[in-house]
Amino acid sequence: MTGAPASLVLVRHGESVGNLAAARAERTGAEVVDLGTRDADTPLSDRGLDQARALGAWLGGLRGDERPEVVWCSPYLRTRQTAAAALDAAGLDLPVRLDERLRDRELGVLDRLTRAGVEARHPQEAERRRLLGKMYHRPPGGESWADVALRLRAALRDLSERDDGRRVLVVAHDAVVMLLRYVLEDMTEDALMAVVRERSVRNASVTRLDREDGAWLLTAFDEVGHLAALDAAVTEHEGTDDTGA
Repeated sequence: MTGAPASLVLVRHGESVGNLAAARAERTGAEVVDLGTRDADTPLSDRGLDQARALGAWLGGLRGDERPEVVWCSPYLRTRQTAAAALDAAGLDLPVRLDERLRDRELGVLDRLTRAGVEARHPQEAERRRLLGKMYHRPPGGESWADVALRLRAALRDLSERDDGRRVLVVAHDAVVMLLRYVLEDMTEDALMAVVRERSVRNASVTRLDREDGAWLLTAFDEVGHLAALDAAVTEHEGTDDTGA
């Protein structure tokens, strides 16, 4: 990288109606997530909007030298809604750069299938997934985590050149936050998967990395104290699910 931002605040979007539908499908043993929109058009739930506003209240309360100066955002509706609601609640008027490389992982033929659905409808893919692991399994028509990491490396090069020295807020998705950590912290596959097995990235949570002496230092991960401070509900997700939004 020829330059680098001073800090990155990584935020997963607020709870979406897709998150609710996926949780309901898993809970009832359904094979397919009942969702009436394509993934890119899935909006926030009411609780997700509350989470985004709580995030904004936290951003607005930061000192001037800690607040983000620019936003990079996935173009998916739930992330754009999260960024807009947060900035409005914070009273901040910041440039928002939409970048499709920050989109969620694409699941191809496994899209909208629960664990039970993958086992029932694509048993060979279920076996391939167990064999190859989360990092390298690429479902037909979809992406592996390694594929997502590749596009994130390209996005980071552009971000670093365009916003060198600035404080950047990135609003994206669970896998994107995890894989940005993987890229920026030079993590191994084993180290990344250890984090993934332990926890998911919760909706509207904050992960922060600061640039110090030419390296990235993780100073916060999956923090949700700002939600509790304003009585906004925290959405818990398992860390091993490949089918969540």
